[in-house]
This record gives sequence, C-alpha cells and structure tokens, in this order.
Amino acid sequence: MTTYKSACPLNCWDSCGFEVEVENGKVIKIDGNKDHPITKGKICGRGRMLEARTNSHDRILHPLKKIDGVFQKISWEQALDEIAHKLTIIKEAYGTTAVFHSHDYANGGLLTKIPERFFNCYGGVTEIIGSICWGSGIEAQKWDFGNAASHAPEDIYNSKNVIIWGRNVSRTNMHLYGYLQDVKKKGTKIIVIDPIYNATAKMAHSYIPIKPGMDGFLAIGVMKEIIRLNKEDKHFIKNYTVGFSDLEELLDRVSIEFIETNTNVPRETITELAHVYSDGPTATYMGLGMQRYANGGNTIRLIDALVAISGNVGRPGGGANFGNLQVGQSFDSNALTLPSRKTNTRTFTMMQQAEGILSAIDPEIQMVMVSCGNPLTQVPDTSIVQKAFKSVQTIVVLEQFMTDTAKLADYVLPSATVFEEEDIYYSSMYHHYVNYGPKLVDPPGEVRSDVWIWTELAKRLGFGDDFNYTREEFIRMGLGELQEKDITLEKLREEHHLPLPVEHVPWHDYQFLTPSGKYEFTSTIGEEKGLDGHLKIVYPKESTFEDAVLAQNFPYSLLTIHPLRSNHSQHYHLIDSLQTVKVEISTDIAEDKGLNPNDKVRVYNERGEIIGKVQILKHSAPNIICIDEGQWHEFGGSVNQLTPNRVSDNGLGSTLYDCLVNIEKIMIEQ
Repeated sequence: MTTYKSACPLNCWDSCGFEVEVENGKVIKIDGNKDHPITKGKICGRGRMLEARTNSHDRILHPLKKIDGVFQKISWEQALDEIAHKLTIIKEAYGTTAVFHSHDYANGGLLTKIPERFFNCYGGVTEIIGSICWGSGIEAQKWDFGNAASHAPEDIYNSKNVIIWGRNVSRTNMHLYGYLQDVKKKGTKIIVIDPIYNATAKMAHSYIPIKPGMDGFLAIGVMKEIIRLNKEDKHFIKNYTVGFSDLEELLDRVSIEFIETNTNVPRETITELAHVYSDGPTATYMGLGMQRYANGGNTIRLIDALVAISGNVGRPGGGANFGNLQVGQSFDSNALTLPSRKTNTRTFTMMQQAEGILSAIDPEIQMVMVSCGNPLTQVPDTSIVQKAFKSVQTIVVLEQFMTDTAKLADYVLPSATVFEEEDIYYSSMYHHYVNYGPKLVDPPGEVRSDVWIWTELAKRLGFGDDFNYTREEFIRMGLGELQEKDITLEKLREEHHLPLPVEHVPWHDYQFLTPSGKYEFTSTIGEEKGLDGHLKIVYPKESTFEDAVLAQNFPYSLLTIHPLRSNHSQHYHLIDSLQTVKVEISTDIAEDKGLNPNDKVRVYNERGEIIGKVQILKHSAPNIICIDEGQWHEFGGSVNQLTPNRVSDNGLGSTLYDCLVNIEKIMIEQ
C-alpha cells in the first residue's frame, strides 16, 4: 500500500488537500492532507465518497449507443466516428450553433476548460451563460466593485466581529467553521443571520432568524440605523464611492417599522447590528441561497452597500466575502479555450436552457452535448427540461454513471474520475491555494479521460492540431504567467499545493475595477447592460407582496439546500440513506398541519410535486420547508420538479429559492 498526496476535485468552497491510499492499482481510502495550510487534514463526507465513486461496480465502462430504445455497447471508434459525422452534417446544414453544450461546474479541475476549446475550434456553439449556483451574487459584486473578491481565510484573525449571512459553513464550508471556532475563543463576536437555525448558528453568540428572501431589507434597516447614529464612514463615502445620494434616497423611502414587518427582525436587533458593523473590523461572509431569488442581485448589492458605508471595505478583518474570482483569474483561460477561434455564438441562460432548446430557431437545436453536469436533475422546472431534451435529435453525454440525463442520451461516453487523470484543482470561492492531483490508478474497462475524448473528436473534425498536446502540456498552458512566479507544474508535483498571487485584502488601495474606478452604489455596468443600476426595494417573485393569490394557495417557502454527503446529485446512488426524500418543516407548519416525524407527505405547487417523509426543524423562521437538492428520480425525484426557472434581476442567476409550495399528509391505506 502506498499513500499519495492528491486533491479534491469537487467544486465547493473548500478545495481540500487529500491523502489517498492505493494498493494493487486500486484506491483504498481517502483522508485529509494534514500538511495543507487551509484544510489541515479535515475533509468532508463528499470527498471521502470519491473512493466509492471510483470503485463502484455501477460505473459505465464502455461507450453506449441507444438502439431501439435500449443501450448497447459499441466501440470507441464507432462512437466517435458517428458523433463526429453528425457534428459535420449539422455544421454544414444548419451552422455550428445548432449544437448546444450543456454543462455545469461540478468539478474544478483546470482542464475542465478543454470542452470550451473544442467547441470554439468547431466554430462556436450555443453556450450557457449565468449560473444556477452563484450567478446573481457574482454579477452583483461586479456591478459594485468591478469584481468578486474575498479576503484570505487567515484574515479572519483581524476581525472584531464576524457576520455569517445565509451560509451554513458547518455543512458547506467546514474549514471556515474551524476558523470560526478558533476566533471565537480569542473573543471575536459571531452572529448568524439565516432562516434556519443550523449548526453554525448553534456555535454563534447570537442567531437572527429572517424571512426567506428578505435579507436585502434587513441590510436597508441596518444602513438606516448606521446613518441615524452618525456612524457611517464619511471619508470612504466621499472619496471612493459614487451614487451615495441615490442610496440615501432609497433609505429615506422606508421606515424601520416597515423593515421589522418584512424581515421579522425587531428594531433592537437592527440597531445592535448597526453598532456591530460600525465597531469593526467586521467581516461578512455571505452564502449562496439568498441570491437565488428574483431580487437576488439586489440583495447582495444591498449587503455590499452595508459593508461599504460601515467602513469595512478594503480593511483587514472586514470584507463583503461572497466569491473569490481572483483565484480562477490567475490562470490563462484564453490559452486553453482559444476564444478567437469562435466565429459564431448564441447563448442560453443556464436556468432556461430548456426554453432555449424548445424556442430556438435559425437554427433549431439539433444536438446537445453534456459534460460535467446532470441537467435532468439539477436544472429547475424538471418537466420542461425533460420535454426539451426529448425534443432534440441527438444527445451525447460524457458520464461515469447512468444519471437521469444519461438515461435520455443517444450516446454515453464513459469518462475518468479524479484519481484516473492528472490535473490541478482550485476553487474561486474561499481560499487561494491551487492543489495538485496526480494520476494514481488506471481507469477501468474502456473508460477514457475527457481530454482524450475531445482530442479524438477534434481529430475527426479536422482541427486535431489544436489538440496535439499532452495533458501535461495543457496544464502548463493553463498555468501561463504563473510559471514566471515559480508556480510551475514541477513545483506543484513536489509541494502538492501552492498559494496563488492574489490580494489577501481586496480593495485595500481603494482602486476598484468599475468604470468609475470607485465603489458604485449606482452601477454603471448595470446601466451599460440596459438594466437599472440603482439599488431598489424589490421583493421575491413568489411572495404575498408580488402575488397574494399564489401565496394564499401555496403559503410556504421552499428552500432547496445542499445535501450533506453528496456534491449536488453526484453521490445519491452510492449512499442508501440518501435515497429517501427528507422533508424538513418549521414547527408552525407541523402544528398547523398536524404533522409528526416520519409522516409521509406530498409537497406541491403548480409546477409539480414530490413525496417524502417529515422531519421537524427545531428552530427556524416560520413557514419554511427544506428539501435537499440533487435527488435522483429513481429515488423519489428531484426537488427541481417544484422550483421555478425564472432568471434573477440581473439576468445571470437562478431563482431556485423563490419558490412557494403547499404540503399535505398522505394517509396510508390500511
């Protein structure tokens, strides 16, 4: 048995370092790398499950083609020849944008960019823009700062106060949780704002329950109190911002009583938050859920504005910490993807790719190619997604297992797991280390790496020279100018992880990347895109404020949270305990509906329904139902049967949490 240093490929906050035990060409065990400066030997159940994923007997081992409705094993030569032939015919008859590339961001390897290189060299296809996951918030921070950048993890030691706003770090960002435990011992005050009383809230000094989708209103209330108390950072506002008068006008339009009613947060708590923000440095760590509403971008911008006026931008121990794009921006993406080779393009938002397929003309979509994703489970409003994919002549899916999406495919191409190929891994969400992942074992059967598959298709389509590189050469290509800063493949192989040259305290020089060069309360970027750049008072779409009739029929907010042991839909088929739909409900719903733990219930709205078993949330805001996302249809169905596919206010995010439902008990026949 040999132990190797490796890395987690899963695209989450933490991007952990691994130690992987291998014996006789087989991965035996995965543990944390104690030498990793951020993850320090601790990894989550999702990462540990990669051993079971790699060794599973259910893996697809050969190329498959659906013939008369049944998958049959075919050779790689046949699969690649037929797919390349179809791509050639489509290009000649309809144009390249008749091909749609559907993908997600489930894994974070550098070479996950290679499909983009393929499609650009093909001539440019219909592409995805936006993100189901974090699109609204990233776009919002680009409007405010010019980029989305977070403070380095260790900067939390400079914080007097820490606000965890809508992020259950115990489940989704476990190493930040460790930092919170540490700074709490040193006297840092920790406050959690969240509709759900979670494990992070349990360890905090105080917990503030808030109505779902109303986080921006709370930020308005806190800003009003800061200004009333004369505690705003006047120097920063005067010298380094634009549009503050527009913000003042917005704040004057609402009362604190209005804020109390809309958020369920009492005035004394709002005032206390104003003191906490003003008596910094105060760090704000924002989660992804609260920007998954129709008002999601505006919500993040209002919290950004709160951080700005309270003097916590560019300050050690402060920050509006959401994403950290400067990490991914360290690499040479253009060298890998060759955007100049694209001559045609068309885009669908990730959230409405199904509508895009169904409504596309000039040309209609003739082929869908899916990589690094499972849209039949993960894209909202599942019924429309299924209808759209069934309408397409040819579907090609690169996969490891027979997912909901793979089952609809015409061709399934078996792809390698993290331990069967070399790559480097990072996440643009939390820390700034890039991790090395060596090839540790050979893939089983006829499984091939994604890079090999795209290379072989490129050869058949006449642009093989653009893929005439080894995997090692592609990695060096992506490292680009980092190699001049001693971040080389050789050094990564030797040291296993290296820090990227990013700003540990973003905006410390107050040089923002907005058109004005200042922090923008009223966004020029938003206006240049034809949208309203002003901060606004905006409600969730599915609420009593926007649709009272809908709210009367479907009175409960559905939150579709991340599962504890699966990265989205990736591990459900490997864990028996996940293969039952769990419906968590607030205590007021349980009392009103007479529901008890393990009761069988139907959760439904106009889009669909899902059946599961009840668990009761001990503490939360009222009228809340939680169901984990990612569930496969064979195990009860994706919660996206219920979620809307609307696009958020800034056009680049989902509205998954902007979802009203009802619930009823299913009486079991005797």
